[in-house]
Amino acid sequence: MVHDGIASFHEDMKTWRQDIHAHPETAFEEFRTSDLVAAKLEEFGIEVHRGLAGTGVVGVLKGTGGGDKSIGLRADMDALDIIEQTNLKYSSRNEGKMHACGHDGHTTMLLGAARYLSENRDFSGIVHFIFQPAEENEGGGEKMVQDGLFEQFPMDQVYGLHNWPGMPVGQMGVRVGPVMASTDTFELVVTGKGSHAAMPHQGIDTIVIAAEIVGALQTIASRMFDPVDSVVVSVTQFHGGDTWNVIPEEVILRGTVRAFKEEVQDKLEPAIKKIAEGIVASHGATVSVKFKRGYPPTVNSVAETAVATAAASRLLGAENVVDDRNPSMGAEDFAFLLRERPGSYAWIGAGEDHVNLHNPAYDFNDDLLPIGASYWVNLVEDILGA
Repeated sequence: MVHDGIASFHEDMKTWRQDIHAHPETAFEEFRTSDLVAAKLEEFGIEVHRGLAGTGVVGVLKGTGGGDKSIGLRADMDALDIIEQTNLKYSSRNEGKMHACGHDGHTTMLLGAARYLSENRDFSGIVHFIFQPAEENEGGGEKMVQDGLFEQFPMDQVYGLHNWPGMPVGQMGVRVGPVMASTDTFELVVTGKGSHAAMPHQGIDTIVIAAEIVGALQTIASRMFDPVDSVVVSVTQFHGGDTWNVIPEEVILRGTVRAFKEEVQDKLEPAIKKIAEGIVASHGATVSVKFKRGYPPTVNSVAETAVATAAASRLLGAENVVDDRNPSMGAEDFAFLLRERPGSYAWIGAGEDHVNLHNPAYDFNDDLLPIGASYWVNLVEDILGA
């Protein structure tokens, strides 16, 4: 059940959310957003700390019952480099940038919980409201950890929440173990010998070689790993050539790899390198391999996920909390926080017909605002004994 106190300011939360939506800011440039967050927290009488990861904000709220037990609640603040196509009255005013993943809603839900808890401090312990920059691709969560998040703000456990189109409103997904995959990127530069397209025997055909590599990379998932260890290898870019009748000297392949276990993630780079080098050698070509580690898998701990499930069940009913939902091959830098502290990352249903994430027509479902804020409050009540 949504808390009455939160339901009473639902319209306020809509206003905050739509204002953030209209002013999207991408990785490490969330200056206006972090100013708004800090101002709201100060308005609620919450202790505010700024500067972690540049634009990060942490609010600290102590309960009236004393005690030093503490938890962290995290929301991401950044937008994406997407041209918005919603035609909403509050659509993006920052050209080429858009809140297409719902971080405007995540920020607002946590602000809503902060407002309610600031008015209802009858708990024992400390709540840390973590507003994180740069979740999209740039690892703001890792940067906050590196900058001393858990040293400056000791907490026993940490929780995250993300809206999820395709799941009905009024449902949440909570599961133990991996919920989101790791993500790494690779670039292969294949160098051969250019030639006229009519005389391919005079060259070393990088197009043919690169195409062979694309197909062979799929054997990584199908033949090099245990079938129960999910792996995705996707080539997403193939660049080569400038004209119709010349075989290019160089072709560039780029892509991404995903896994649910760090020990599997560790083996992906050498697997890609082995396949690429073997194929080019057989053709008399060469290849350079660049591999960039991204996010580790997001893995929920057992005890904290039980707490999250209980908090969600008290809010929505146990029948509406799904614990057998498959993990997603998408990635999430909340993983860096879960490496340091036990916790749980949950999904909140945005609607079965809701436009998908990272789509230029996407908009956060404002009906979720009091639900998400109430989930955060339930966690505080259950963990800190309100």
